[in-house]
Amino acid sequence: MFARVLDHGHMKVITELEEIRAAITAKQPIWIELESQCAEADDLLVNTLDIHPLTIEDVWSTRSAPKVEDYRNYLYVIFHAVRPNKRTMYDLVELDILIGKSFVITHDRLGIVTKEVDAELERDPHLLGKGPAWLAHAILDHAVDHYLPIVDELDADIDKLETDALHRAGTPKGPPVLKRILRFKRTLQRLRRMSIHQREILLRLSRGEFEEIPRETVPYFRDVHDHFVRINDLLEGFRDLVTDALEAYLSVQSNRMNEIMKTLTLISTVMLPLTFIAGVYGMNFKYMPEVNWLGGYPFALALMAIVAISILLWFRRKGWLGYSDDIPEETKSEPETE
Repeated sequence: MFARVLDHGHMKVITELEEIRAAITAKQPIWIELESQCAEADDLLVNTLDIHPLTIEDVWSTRSAPKVEDYRNYLYVIFHAVRPNKRTMYDLVELDILIGKSFVITHDRLGIVTKEVDAELERDPHLLGKGPAWLAHAILDHAVDHYLPIVDELDADIDKLETDALHRAGTPKGPPVLKRILRFKRTLQRLRRMSIHQREILLRLSRGEFEEIPRETVPYFRDVHDHFVRINDLLEGFRDLVTDALEAYLSVQSNRMNEIMKTLTLISTVMLPLTFIAGVYGMNFKYMPEVNWLGGYPFALALMAIVAISILLWFRRKGWLGYSDDIPEETKSEPETE
């Protein structure tokens, strides 16, 4: 646990519990970053800041749903940022923010958001002096910005997924593409459920419903809400694109299966009369006229060839084999007249 305090226009980092208590008692602008649960942190939250035990439990727990709760002397916000992950595309990172009248408390387990705000404070320490709501806005703004690279990566992956669905469906390379489509659907569904709750949280903050959010900061929270709404709209569009890719995959697979069945049916249709001829002349009757005929064998082969060629030409004329140049008269369109 450590804290950043604005002292006479300069920011300093303090780690001692008594120094943090003294800064809180003096009403100095302070940002407390919680790292891991310890007795000193719990003592500070309970005895000095009067944080509710349920809030402390949520701060140290994981997998909490996004929410905003207004207590008597502070506002508690649970927000989820994201970070890239090669295996699952992204990881959700819980961010706990407590906004008081003179303090901000954060618990960023991986520090992916707070470290960026730390760098911003080093450039402009007066951000801490503006008030807790301004610092909370900066934290949420950076958390929302983390969604943009993930959204861009999802957009590129979905474009490639659509191409693969069209070219690999119905082939030995098709099953991995189907698995990717289903994995994308689960990923976007999980991200959508989280984004719906967080959009409502940002909407409430942008309306100025809470005393901890001054009126002059409301437009800035509204801007963060607008950014997240655009991200949420993109995610909704991605869900539709993935659904379309799945439907395209199944459609192409069905069409290729139909082509295979058509080819097998044509082969079977050609072979059926040839099998009939071979069966007739393969019967072992004693008094068959063609059995003792010198040209019987060439005649049978020629008959088979003529039958096969006739069937293939008929298939071609019908357009079932290759492409026929003969267009039926009833399908020819009449010339357009002005």
